[in-house]
Amino acid sequence: MKVAVVGATGMVGRMMLKVLEERDFPVDVLIPSASERSVGREVTFRGKPVKVVSVMEAVEAKADVALFSAGGTVSREWAPVFAENGTVVIDNSSAWRMEKEIPLVVPEINASVIGKKDKIIANPNCSTIQMLMALAPLHREYGISRLVISTYQSVTGTGIRAVTQLDNERHGISGEMAYPYPIDLNCLPHCDIFLDNGYTKEEMKLVNETRKILDDEEMRVTATAVRVPVKGGHSEAVNVEFKREFDLDRVRELLSSAPGVILYDNPDERKYPMPIIAHDRDEVFVGRIRRDFSQERTLNMWVVADNIRKGAATNAVQIAEYMVSAGLLK
Repeated sequence: MKVAVVGATGMVGRMMLKVLEERDFPVDVLIPSASERSVGREVTFRGKPVKVVSVMEAVEAKADVALFSAGGTVSREWAPVFAENGTVVIDNSSAWRMEKEIPLVVPEINASVIGKKDKIIANPNCSTIQMLMALAPLHREYGISRLVISTYQSVTGTGIRAVTQLDNERHGISGEMAYPYPIDLNCLPHCDIFLDNGYTKEEMKLVNETRKILDDEEMRVTATAVRVPVKGGHSEAVNVEFKREFDLDRVRELLSSAPGVILYDNPDERKYPMPIIAHDRDEVFVGRIRRDFSQERTLNMWVVADNIRKGAATNAVQIAEYMVSAGLLK
């Protein structure tokens, strides 16, 4: 099994290498790839150094699967080249997510949409992944008619420049800024770029990706995405209106039995999900579960996960694992 990682020197790329190793994915030959300025550098995999090659060299190596985390521009240019060369691409950028013919996959929810002919598979947005891990079992039981989402997103979602900005500000150091304003001791209601409708691109990802993954174009979804001075993971307050009346005990039962979800909810003991708990974990933590008394059939919940792991690297590796188990990768 030849496995390429495109963007191997970035924050998510390095996590992909770590997750491949942790989960003992069947890598016989690793092909780490990055931009020209990183070619020749080394990454460590299974305790051994491996040299980083150019993207073209990675194409020519004819990998069985390529995990992409190098941004949308790179994915748009190179994913089709890999695919035409026989490599299955699992892409972490937003480049292919809303293309009708491209599967958008959270393995615990909809892995079965991947077919033998699919050569590009899209990894959803980190905020979408963790939210739907909690919502999918509830949607199957009760049907969701409307979602109101507020996210509290880690600086790691922006990348190493944002982490450096936060660290610099906390230590009184002047430096390059990833954001237009300070992030330490601050919150920015500005994730990704603003669109003509007044929403940000991140907010519309939550809208559009949710509908595609749950296969429900009629679902009403609205979101506000906020960047907060946190490193450990993303948090989300989710208000869920169901089509049918729900039972709180049954909701807890469904969440407790959902693969990859941990019900972490006991207010009497101050037990609720936080990024500090989810950091470096693959599970999605759900708590603060309570009925919304302002309208019928509506639930409030709080969802937290490590956005670099389950929100990106781990989900991509899980897609590859599913494809191996289903005979879609040799």
